[in-house]
Amino acid sequence: MRHPLAEAWEQQLEAVLQETDRKLEKCFGHLYRRHPARPAHGTTANRRYDGLFHITANFTAGFGSSSGPGYVLTIGFATLDKVTATDRATVEGRALEMIRSRLPEVFPDRNLRIIRDGEVWKIIGDLSL
Repeated sequence: MRHPLAEAWEQQLEAVLQETDRKLEKCFGHLYRRHPARPAHGTTANRRYDGLFHITANFTAGFGSSSGPGYVLTIGFATLDKVTATDRATVEGRALEMIRSRLPEVFPDRNLRIIRDGEVWKIIGDLSL
């Protein structure tokens, strides 16, 4: 059983990710055909499961990382088409901008930031409940 405050914290983060997904779909949803097994954008209860993009944040204890614990961000395309490196970088950059701008509003006084930790993007800072 998880702590209710942890669940509430992650629900707030998930809302930021879903908002980012909505905006990405509006700006870039036309670039590629979505995977044939994925429903159209906005047709499921969770945007993680529909449309062209999927954005997730998964907690890591940070063992072996100099930045410690945090949430690893994944910003991906749900398509069978080959995504160009330029498009991938553009969408990823825009998503990171959106998430960075929302974190201080949703989690004030937490000093959360997004850093590059090896090969992944990671949200670090005051993760206390």
